[in-house]
Amino acid sequence: MDTFEITPAQARERQRRGALLIDIRQAHERVSGQAEGALAIERAALEAEPARHLPGADAEILLICQLGQRSLLAAQALRAAGYGRVLSVSGGTSRWAGDGLPLVRPALEADQADFLERYSRHLRLPQVGMEGQRRLERSRVLLVGAGGLGSPAAFYLAAAGVGHLRLVDDDVVERSNLQRQILHTEASIGAPKVDSARERLAALNPRVQVDTVAERVTSANVDALLDGMDVVMDGSDNFPLRYLLNDACVKLAKPLVYGAVQRFEGQVSVFDAGRQRGICPCYRCLFPEPPPPQFAPNCSDAGVLGLLPGIVGLLQANEVVKLLLDIGQPLAGRLLRFDALAMHFRETGLAPDPDCPLCAPGRPFPGYIDYVRFCAAG
Repeated sequence: MDTFEITPAQARERQRRGALLIDIRQAHERVSGQAEGALAIERAALEAEPARHLPGADAEILLICQLGQRSLLAAQALRAAGYGRVLSVSGGTSRWAGDGLPLVRPALEADQADFLERYSRHLRLPQVGMEGQRRLERSRVLLVGAGGLGSPAAFYLAAAGVGHLRLVDDDVVERSNLQRQILHTEASIGAPKVDSARERLAALNPRVQVDTVAERVTSANVDALLDGMDVVMDGSDNFPLRYLLNDACVKLAKPLVYGAVQRFEGQVSVFDAGRQRGICPCYRCLFPEPPPPQFAPNCSDAGVLGLLPGIVGLLQANEVVKLLLDIGQPLAGRLLRFDALAMHFRETGLAPDPDCPLCAPGRPFPGYIDYVRFCAAG
């Protein structure tokens, strides 16, 4: 055994004799329990200012973390700083509990305890952490469609802690939906999809505010629906609505997370031309004109593998979270295609169209059009 380490039983005995036991984990890690009598001081703070937290260089200090690795490194750092009687508890809090030694839960307000425990796995990610999780909690996302794509996306965005979800869908639940629209159950048949969705999401994460709108998205209400939203996710299944959402997002400078499925194939992209004119394309750059209806039947006509919307919807949710946290590389300027039968992903680069009638730099917004007629003419 490393001379810097002692067992939990030895640490407990030394603690009884006056040694100072310090839990160096972060607050969210201590919610599930910490060694009885341990003082909570995060590792970074302890190493940065040991004199502020420790009684003296000759005091016996015992450090404990979750598994014993961080506490060992901290003990070595403090020894190097002149604190000669610092030891690490081998196996950390996990072994402490496994050996039957007493644990206590820190005294926290109920809301804080819920936040730290619910999102503990996010809080351990340096790309998220406390600041990122609070940012998600302040975020507002518009999900258009509570069907095949919207169902998995809404579930995971709510679970991730996105604080405000606005769900828009004017349809009711049918039995044929249940093969892929996992927000809904047999008991929901005949109910508005947004009501069914709100009930399921509230049961999953009551911290999330779910604002439901049982209306069809139109040129008359789209601006109001996008008002105050940080990201728009397109879970629609028809071309008129896709073009409308694209145009509104360009006009109002909102990032649009696009997804589509058919039979065994799906695709995902991010259209961010509203915020990055001339750099990122919009949906019209990819599809200047809608394909003829016979080449793009909807799911009710062509069919769809029930698992496919789940995969594509989760890819969309992943893009939403990246945009909200400003991490990673969003799919802006890239179209990701997925073939479920071949289990194959293919990425295609998308460039902005310099002559795009909607998003070309310097071009004023031309106004909303009759999208149904536009798509029928295609």
